Formats: sequence, C-alpha cells, structure tokens
Amino acid sequence: MSRLSLRRSRLGFTLIELLVVIAIIAILIGLLLPAVQKVREAASRMKCSNNLKQIGIALHSYHDAMGFFPAGGFTDQPPYGTNWGWGSAWTVFITPYLEQGNLYNQFVFNGGSGWGGAAANNVNAAANVTMKIYNCPSSTLPLTTTGTYTGQAIAVSHYVGIAGAVNGLIPGYTETRNNISGGGTGCCNGGIASGGGVLAPGLTNITFASITDGSSNQLLVSEQGDLIQTSDGTKNPWNASTANGWEIGTYWNVAPPNQSNGGDLRHFQMTTIRYGINQKSGWTPGGDCGGQGVCSNMGNNIPLNSAHTGGINALRGDGSVVFLRDSMSIVTLAELATRDDGMVLGDY
Repeated sequence: MSRLSLRRSRLGFTLIELLVVIAIIAILIGLLLPAVQKVREAASRMKCSNNLKQIGIALHSYHDAMGFFPAGGFTDQPPYGTNWGWGSAWTVFITPYLEQGNLYNQFVFNGGSGWGGAAANNVNAAANVTMKIYNCPSSTLPLTTTGTYTGQAIAVSHYVGIAGAVNGLIPGYTETRNNISGGGTGCCNGGIASGGGVLAPGLTNITFASITDGSSNQLLVSEQGDLIQTSDGTKNPWNASTANGWEIGTYWNVAPPNQSNGGDLRHFQMTTIRYGINQKSGWTPGGDCGGQGVCSNMGNNIPLNSAHTGGINALRGDGSVVFLRDSMSIVTLAELATRDDGMVLGDY
C-alpha cells in the first residue's frame, strides 16, 4: 500500500471515535440543560413578578382615583349595590389602570338578571380577550376556560386577591369576619369566606388607613398557578379563576361576617387563607367545596401556589413584590393576609 493511500485511509473517524464524540456531546448537554432550564425559570419568575408589580400599580391608581381599594368582588345586580346576584371582580375593576379602558367600558354593572348580573354583555366583552398581565409564564394551568355558564373562551388568571384568613390561625387573635358555608362536596357551597383582608368579597371602602398593620405587612395579590393533586393522583387545574374566567367575582353586596352561613359563599379571583403555601397534594378526589373549600368551581380556600421552585411571588400593600418561601409558617401567612390583627411580624 502506498503512503498516499494509507494517508487517505486515515482521513475518516473510526466507530469508537464517533461514539466517544457522541458521548462527550451527551455529557455536555446533560450538564448544560439544567442550567438553561434554571435561566428560563428565572426569567419566567421575573416576568411573573413584574406582572404583580403592574397589578400593584393599577390597584394604587384605583385607590388614588376612587379614594379606596376596589372590592374583591361585588354583585352586578341592579341597581348596583342593592341586590344580591353574581357580579364582577377586582380583576375587572382595575382594567382602566392596566391600559384596558376600552375593555372596561364594555362592561355594565347595573343591568340584567341571572349569572353575572349583566351576564350576556359582560361575558361577551370578556370572551376571547387575551389578558397577558394575569398570566404567569411558569404556570401549568390553561390560559382559557369555557366556563360553567359561558360556553365561550374566557381568559384564566393565575393571580388571586387575598380576602383574609380563617379564624384560629393567629395565636391570641380572634377573626370574627368569617362566614362558613354548608357542608357537602357540591359546587355551590364555598368553604370559608373572610372579610379581614383588602380584596374581599362584598368589601368596599377599604383605604390605606384601614390597613392598620401597615401596607408593607399586608398581602394584596399572590399566585395560584399550579395544578392541584387529589389523593388518587389526579392533577386538576383548580384555582379561583379556572371555573368561569377572570371576570367573575361574588354573589354578595356585603362582606363577611354579614353573609349567610350555610349558603353559597363562593368567591372567585379571591382566596381566604386556610392552608400553607404550595399545599398542592392530598386533596379529596373530585374536590370538597363545602368542607375543605378546595374544588373546581370556586376559589375560597385553594392554597396559594405556583410552579416556581420553593415558593410564590406575592404583592404587598406598599406595591412591593416579595418571594414567599414554602417554609413560611401558616401563622405568618395569616398575619400578612389580615389588615388589622395588630401582631408584630418577624422576618420572613
């Protein structure tokens, strides 16, 4: 064999050499992929935090314009504020301050009967509208729902207003502003509803002065962005918005404790703190609306949760956004949810 032919025979790679190169590439990918995923999640978490920051600016702007925070939810039944009936939520009331004034102007709050008060008009206004500000990129939940009553594609919010906390969580403090629904697993009960926070059902005229614990010690909005797993292993897209979309609020024109115990106390776009952060597993198969307050057609006591690692983003009353760790005690969480418990908060 000539030197030239021998040189040519060595121009290619052997099978072993190819396998070694492939193995090295696979190892590099394995090393780099987690880093890429961490960077992507960090970006998503930052976007989620920025959404809450914008929501906070909108809530403050509403307060500046109106002199008080919006109700967490309120009846749309005519004349506005005098009759019970399903109505809109804080997520609707702040839209003019989220550069959605044209959308807000399509809503009416004093007409019609049945679900949503002005159901046909308001559902049609919300249908097929993308609400990116209410979506966290990390969320595992759907972006839209057809809703129990609507039959149209309505955007889902991954954020939830803080209505307050159930009684018994804060040592030395009695929360009297609670109503308790009837028992049973059916949809139309609602668990426990509180009026001790800021964005509570039927609660109006809450000002900064009402937050006597201080605005930096008060939660306004946080996340409900991950799946809820029942004890049979089923993962469910349950949060305060997935039943009917981002616009529905509550049936009531009065806040707890002035609602009716044993009745339909459901509040959407709001949650009353009852469980710890990211308590996402072990729930009753099919949901337990009345007993646990965790099911598909409500939002009352579904825990604050997210798909982020280790905790959730949360908006405080002073407009700042903080990351609350899974390890936060339920006592501290309840204190942050209550506007006037008078307790001194430690580090969190």
